[in-house]
Amino acid sequence: MGLKLENVKKSYGDKTVVNNISLEIDKPGVFGLLGTNGAGKTTTIRMILGIIKKDSGEITWNGKTVERKNVNFGYLPEERGIYPKTKIYEQLLYFAKLKGMDKREADISIKKWTEKLKVSEYLNMTAEKLSKGNQQKIQFISAILHEPELIVLDEPFSGLDPVNAELLKNVILDLVNEGKYIIMSSHQMTSIEEFCTDLLILNRGKTVLKGNLKEIKEGYPANRISLSTKENVDKYINELNLEIYNSKDNDYEIKIQNEEQGYKLFDILAKNNVKVLKFEIKKPSLNDIFIEKVEEEKIK
Repeated sequence: MGLKLENVKKSYGDKTVVNNISLEIDKPGVFGLLGTNGAGKTTTIRMILGIIKKDSGEITWNGKTVERKNVNFGYLPEERGIYPKTKIYEQLLYFAKLKGMDKREADISIKKWTEKLKVSEYLNMTAEKLSKGNQQKIQFISAILHEPELIVLDEPFSGLDPVNAELLKNVILDLVNEGKYIIMSSHQMTSIEEFCTDLLILNRGKTVLKGNLKEIKEGYPANRISLSTKENVDKYINELNLEIYNSKDNDYEIKIQNEEQGYKLFDILAKNNVKVLKFEIKKPSLNDIFIEKVEEEKIK
């Protein structure tokens, strides 16, 4: 049955920070919760987890009203919260016990996750001696070591280098395959596109877009071409009065109004025997859609 929000609202004084939002996550996977700074994402997350109370509306998990006692959740907040002077093993054990695990269960889980995320060598070190990225991985482990059903990840890739980001991505995919429900909030749109099938975009506490990402993108016309060639092809692009908005070493990103313009460019390149290494007509990226929707709200 999953998670369901219906017309949820939250205000602080005369300021409404979450304004009648609704969403439903009815199957395991990753759901994207997006928005500008101050859009209401963190408040929404805290209401979902029962950390703060909503003013009105309904939040249910598997058909029951959400309370901290009936939702087995894991939460990686954007504000990091591990203890700098405490050894890693001691604080992971502490977090595990807070979630009801006994020492034997906790030890098994700590061993499993620290090995999987390649931080087991730091168990007897204090957190302050770890790099920012490794501290991030320790906090991620503290959010999942008790096998939660619902996992909320707020900026999970912050501070990670590409190698560790890839490592964390693989762990998240494993969690999805295990049937976990995951809410991911991030400003890194490529990460959201990679993981999320459904999403909701907030701006100033209001929903500006929600639904299946693939279906949302299908509703937009193609708006650019990604092109890579063996030679400079500026003259052929200019023949069609197309705008190049990025180019480097014969790799081009080209603006188009419709797919027909893309086909015309390909025909010109083929007729002139240009060796094309890559030619892709693209729909708008999630980043493009996000900016468009936020800008539309500013005009209203």
